[in-house]
Amino acid sequence: MLTWKDVINFSVNGNPTPDRRVEKSEAEWRAQLTPEQYRITREKGTERPHSGALCTAYDEGQYNCICCDTPLFDSTIKFTSGTGWPSFTQPIKENAIKYEKDSSFGMVRVEVMCNTCDAHLGHVFPDGPEPSGLRYCVNSESLTLQKESVDDQ
Repeated sequence: MLTWKDVINFSVNGNPTPDRRVEKSEAEWRAQLTPEQYRITREKGTERPHSGALCTAYDEGQYNCICCDTPLFDSTIKFTSGTGWPSFTQPIKENAIKYEKDSSFGMVRVEVMCNTCDAHLGHVFPDGPEPSGLRYCVNSESLTLQKESVDDQ
């Protein structure tokens, strides 16, 4: 289980190696994504709080990167944070997420990105529920929910 110490270590000393890499030109990303998905994932934008479709979605399944379909979070670790964005306590795998120090807007935060394609997802904070204490605060527009079907069980 990742802790805040692990997150800071990755953001300072380098991230784990992803299972694969997906790299596309800006034109290819623009052709694939909606304008809002592009603004958030490729230009490090943020959606308005409580505006994302996945904020209140609690279906079983996994949350994948909208850009490259890499599994990022599992529905079992999603929680209601009251912040207005989907929130998770852990990534699905340690190497699914990339961490970078973000000093924009006069704040110091840790940005989280897809480690496969560098899509901006949101930020991680040390104020989540136990046992990890982490809150991955993620834009709905950067995710797609792959729901579990009855046949999968």
